[in-house]
Amino acid sequence: MIHEVVSRLPPESTQQAVGYPSLFLLVALGALVPVVPTGALVSSAAVVAVHQSSPFALLYVFAVASAAAFLGDVSLYWLGRRGVRSKNGSKWLRAISDRAAPERLAQAQQKLDEHGAMVLVLSRLVPAGRIPVMLACLLGRMPMRRFARGDVPACLAWAATYQLIGILGGSLFPEPWQGVVAAVGLTLLISGAPAVWRRLRARFAG
Repeated sequence: MIHEVVSRLPPESTQQAVGYPSLFLLVALGALVPVVPTGALVSSAAVVAVHQSSPFALLYVFAVASAAAFLGDVSLYWLGRRGVRSKNGSKWLRAISDRAAPERLAQAQQKLDEHGAMVLVLSRLVPAGRIPVMLACLLGRMPMRRFARGDVPACLAWAATYQLIGILGGSLFPEPWQGVVAAVGLTLLISGAPAVWRRLRARFAG
């Protein structure tokens, strides 16, 4: 069934004309509202790029994904800063605060004090680490310019990491859909593993 669907895909030019803007919009949206599995999207796009004839397909995926992630991050940070400056806060600041567990926020604040903006790079690579670090930056009133400088390498490292997962999946399987399934499964496993570990640890500790 999946093979039949993939075999009927439009030509590469059409895929690229639709795929790159869609990837940009979805990754940027996922940075603002983290319910979209953006890592899986980047890995899937990289799988498709591996099987395309264009020598620049992977470069385009990397550029689009990293730029979209950066735009989403700085937009969310700008909205959060408005809430910090406002007496009544804002729905965006509350939304960021609700997604950051207190213990994760405390760890992020400590690491931010010790290592500065470089923590942003790790926060993008650690599942569920981006929001607590961003909230710590907001509460510490980090200037937008400093946040943006630290977020550039963070987004580049994030895009490269998930693209490598996609390249691996695309190289191991002859059909694109097989690589997409493998890459999505691996990214979801990576994203969900820390939460499962924390629940198991809490259960055994209790």
